[in-house]
Amino acid sequence: MNLFTPVPGSRDREFFEALVRTQTFTLERIVSSGQATPAGEWFDQDRDEWVVLLSGSAGLLFEGAERPRILQPGDYLLIPAHVRHRVEWTEKGIETVWLALHFTSPSASPAIKP
Repeated sequence: MNLFTPVPGSRDREFFEALVRTQTFTLERIVSSGQATPAGEWFDQDRDEWVVLLSGSAGLLFEGAERPRILQPGDYLLIPAHVRHRVEWTEKGIETVWLALHFTSPSASPAIKP
């Protein structure tokens, strides 16, 4: 297995592949080729996400920020649960490969829903 194995099918959409899935975390490979989060949409995840960019480049915008945070190969960051963010852009003409680890922090308590 190789993280840079070409993705099957069309490059019109991002490719998501779960590499490891347990009761406590999911590790996935994401391959983008010019995609971005649709205008006006935000990710608001229930779990923390640690992400590392392996190839390509991308711009992540966090709600309230003036401009996107630019990620280059080797850059990583932790996105805490419920921090709204979006992918402003991924590099066109080259695959942008990410590893994303989704997990629940031990200190996090379950949300109380009405």
